[in-house]
Amino acid sequence: MSELVAGGNVPLPGGALTLRVPGPFDVSALVTGDSGKVSGDADFVFYNQPAAPGVRLRGDTLTVDPAALRAGASRVTVTVSAADPGTPLGTLPAPTLRVSDRQGRSVARFVPPRPQRETVLLLAELYRRGTGWKLRAIGQGYADGLAGLARDFGVQVVDEPVTPANRAVVPAQRRSPTGAAVTDAARPPRPTAPPAPDPDGFLGLVNSARAQAGSPPIDLDARLTSAARAHAAALAAAGRLDTESQDGTSVHQRISATGYTYVTVGEHLVSGPRTPAEFVAYCLRTEQARRTLQDPAFTHAGLAYVRGRTGDTYWTALWARPLTPGELVRTCAEVVELTNRERRRAGLPPLAVDPLLQAAAQAHSADMVTRDFYSHTSPEGSQPWDRAAAARSRRRTIGENIACGQRSPAEVVKGWMNSPGHRANILKRDFTHIGIGFAGGGRAGTYWTQLFGA
Repeated sequence: MSELVAGGNVPLPGGALTLRVPGPFDVSALVTGDSGKVSGDADFVFYNQPAAPGVRLRGDTLTVDPAALRAGASRVTVTVSAADPGTPLGTLPAPTLRVSDRQGRSVARFVPPRPQRETVLLLAELYRRGTGWKLRAIGQGYADGLAGLARDFGVQVVDEPVTPANRAVVPAQRRSPTGAAVTDAARPPRPTAPPAPDPDGFLGLVNSARAQAGSPPIDLDARLTSAARAHAAALAAAGRLDTESQDGTSVHQRISATGYTYVTVGEHLVSGPRTPAEFVAYCLRTEQARRTLQDPAFTHAGLAYVRGRTGDTYWTALWARPLTPGELVRTCAEVVELTNRERRRAGLPPLAVDPLLQAAAQAHSADMVTRDFYSHTSPEGSQPWDRAAAARSRRRTIGENIACGQRSPAEVVKGWMNSPGHRANILKRDFTHIGIGFAGGGRAGTYWTQLFGA
């Protein structure tokens, strides 16, 4: 795999490619010819228009098949913006591009120079070179958002007049001639999955039980229901309960595949109950299961059940709260606060957050999810100090703690403090700075990274 810097390029293998940018970002693509201009609105692929010939967007992942691009296309430019409209990219973790071939093998990785006030970033471009294709890392930003991007790529931007009908909804919204939204902070809300149907009254049963515990109600989410249905079917086929199906797919990977990104997650895998009422009653009888069902941190759920060959019914219930830029910032800040609390108890000075260490830590957590590994050593052999250097950190001494599966900052810091090696890093007097990474998804569900520096 090639680690690219801005301006660097690498030849691409034949066939379709996947380009993923995990984190609190919107990914988009522009298909152009040699002129660098789009031929029309259909060449702009983004969350409201997720497909064009040869390009498809699903969640945080673009699939690009150069052979299937429209006639005359010679370039596909990949861009990112904050999922929370108008948020400067400098306030978020560095957007990391990961490119894989059709067999899932890593081809290239690019972490751009850290943006500042920019709200949109040209991350990279795929371009035709002779009979083949190459990838070039870019890292150029726009402070004026999607309007500046559209201007440079030839997408016509028309100011929509403000009328009484649209004044309160889309002030100063810009649209391309065919209606494809090309907006800045006033763009329409990001689409979410429609609520899942609830023919069995599961939601009412759950929210009644949550109300008794003083927890807010939740909503059913179609993506979580889809993941639950797939996992329940796998359990029924195998005739046993497990977080992984026979092909090695975990329940958390099923959630990620639907495009639902989460900051916290829980699950119930049960066999035996015949109705949702029996399922909820079963969960309420067990302390751990009851805590999950009534956990105030969850905002969404999905439920499915499938009858197995032996007549038993297999249930999967999923509980989650979505990851937003604000949630990511709060989660990382809480890990720092809890870590510094342990240092204060030991009479040590607190650690300061280092944005470069933060970027490297976030990239490692996301990488462990994306490439399904759990180690201080990445698949190509890079170590914590290599990742810190790649993020342009000049810290002379580097230490790293990682963890997976914990559902909260308190749980992960407690686990580290109960491990002598991890505790030694947290309480090392020489360390002065810290960066935190978090990613939900993957086989274990959550992946955490602490990167220390001195």
